Amino acid sequence: MNNFYNEILTDHNMHPVHKHGLPCCSCSRDGVNPSCGDEITLNLLIENGVIEKGSFTGSGCAVSQASADIMLDLVIGKSTDEALKLHGLFMKMIRGEADEAELGELEEAGALADIAHMPARVKCAVLGWRTLNEMIS
Repeated sequence: MNNFYNEILTDHNMHPVHKHGLPCCSCSRDGVNPSCGDEITLNLLIENGVIEKGSFTGSGCAVSQASADIMLDLVIGKSTDEALKLHGLFMKMIRGEADEAELGELEEAGALADIAHMPARVKCAVLGWRTLNEMIS
């Protein structure tokens, strides 16, 4: 990974904005990566089809924790339909199939594009996204 993307991941891992409880959440879901033990609880406040607030708690590697924080940056304020579209784009990126325009839509989540070349880390990167998809699908 190049230094710029590594800095994004490090910053989100060391100083996550969304890693805290969310007592006012309207839905919560646990996500676990059994292959490495990463786990998160994703909390969302969804009102009128819009993700108004979001947070996560849990533990795991830098990739899983940073990815969950980046994901919440991206989906808070978006409709659940937009969040599902972003999930699809993220999964396409992880498979190495996203084009430049799609990577642009993912904003900082594009920092995880190189994970496509690290099969052992893919489950870490998608943990938060998979949990989000399961929650709002």
